[in-house]
Amino acid sequence: MKRLVVALAVLAAGSLRGDPAPEVAAGYRPVIQVTPLLKTMTTSAGQPIVYPKVDDAQVTAVRVVIPPGAETGWHRHPFPCYGYILSGNLVVEMEGGKVEKLSAGQALAESVDVLHNGRNVGTEPVTLVMFVTGEKDKPFTVKAEPPAGAN
Repeated sequence: MKRLVVALAVLAAGSLRGDPAPEVAAGYRPVIQVTPLLKTMTTSAGQPIVYPKVDDAQVTAVRVVIPPGAETGWHRHPFPCYGYILSGNLVVEMEGGKVEKLSAGQALAESVDVLHNGRNVGTEPVTLVMFVTGEKDKPFTVKAEPPAGAN
């Protein structure tokens, strides 16, 4: 639970990948550590980040655990999702053949409406925290058949 709270605080603070973050840390006292994780204008599929225009906006945070050797199954997200890998090694194959390799300590902005499948390629569970900017009572993960040519 402590990790979830820390991850949520860092992501909510507007963190970034790899760059110093004076604008992120500026609002905190000097003793507070802010670790850059993700700052992007595009999803993992290269799409521009677009905030959903919905009637009943809802933010959802979930913890996802993928056992060794397991996969998510092909699916898509109709809303923007942002994740932080707490443990393990994950390979995400996207429709069209793009492959992304993620491991503990990495953050990501998931693709929107792009089919993808995540596989745990390691020997320990992949644990990630995912935040969704979606709509009340609407699913943020939709199962799908594998695209042609997918493994």
